[in-house]
Amino acid sequence: MSTQRRPPFFPTTLETVLLLIYPSILLVGSLFGLLDPNARAAPYNASSQSHYAATAPSYFAKKSNVFNKFFVKQGWAWVTFSYFFFLLSHPYAGKPFSLSLTPRRVRGALRWGIVTVWWIFVTQWFFGPAIIDRGFMLTGGQCELVRKAEAGNVQVDEVRQLVTGVACKAVGGEWKGGHDISGHVFLLVLGSMFLFEEVLYVVWRAGRGKEERTIVMGDGAVKSAEVEAKLEGNEDVVGNWTLGSKVVVGVGALMWYMLLMTAAYFHTWFEKLTGLLVALGGIFIVYFLPRMVPVVRGIIGMPGI
Repeated sequence: MSTQRRPPFFPTTLETVLLLIYPSILLVGSLFGLLDPNARAAPYNASSQSHYAATAPSYFAKKSNVFNKFFVKQGWAWVTFSYFFFLLSHPYAGKPFSLSLTPRRVRGALRWGIVTVWWIFVTQWFFGPAIIDRGFMLTGGQCELVRKAEAGNVQVDEVRQLVTGVACKAVGGEWKGGHDISGHVFLLVLGSMFLFEEVLYVVWRAGRGKEERTIVMGDGAVKSAEVEAKLEGNEDVVGNWTLGSKVVVGVGALMWYMLLMTAAYFHTWFEKLTGLLVALGGIFIVYFLPRMVPVVRGIIGMPGI
């Protein structure tokens, strides 16, 4: 008697746990910020969606805290470094610390490239202003050059030319009025989920877990992802906890903690929710779509396959 297979677009047990962790972190952090007496008593700047530095209820409520400046603000550099260290050092992807371009390394780099392009589109550039800035303006946001406008030194046309938050703040303006997707939540969710998806197979094999992912084959049949696993050597190396694996998990765990701090002290509930959803949209494209589309899977592969 045949057993019913899990649909390819369904998350595995480990992926389900991960997907539940993110909204849980945002919920716990947001409730803490709402209920903590110190946070409630501290003045809040609705324009910047943060507490004033001088009266911040916590070190982590200050944008100048060292973890925000040197980790979150440089978040994608940390993601990139830790991932390629893992990719080049784990024996499953190829000979450790060699620069040989094995199929797994090439496909891993392609997955990183797609996620990186999504990060660029959302936060940096999307054929002009980034998606975050475009969304802000489409929902009624604009740059308010308060001090210069009061002094009569700003023309309306000049203000309209400031179409990004960075440009607006660089000239002393305030980015106000629209819906501001939380860039911090987006980055921390996208970066950590990407890293965990890439080492998920390693973690699962280390515990001798069964492959739960299913894929659609060229003939439309749904089979276990194991059928496409082409091992390049000893299968025992799959579960090895290398230094690269630990670095990736460490960076991902620190991103979780900073996500908790972001949820507690910055942005509105809806801004955090949209940051989460936009990040998961990119994850779906890279890690779930290939399971359903053989052509895509043939190009970027799947972690561990």
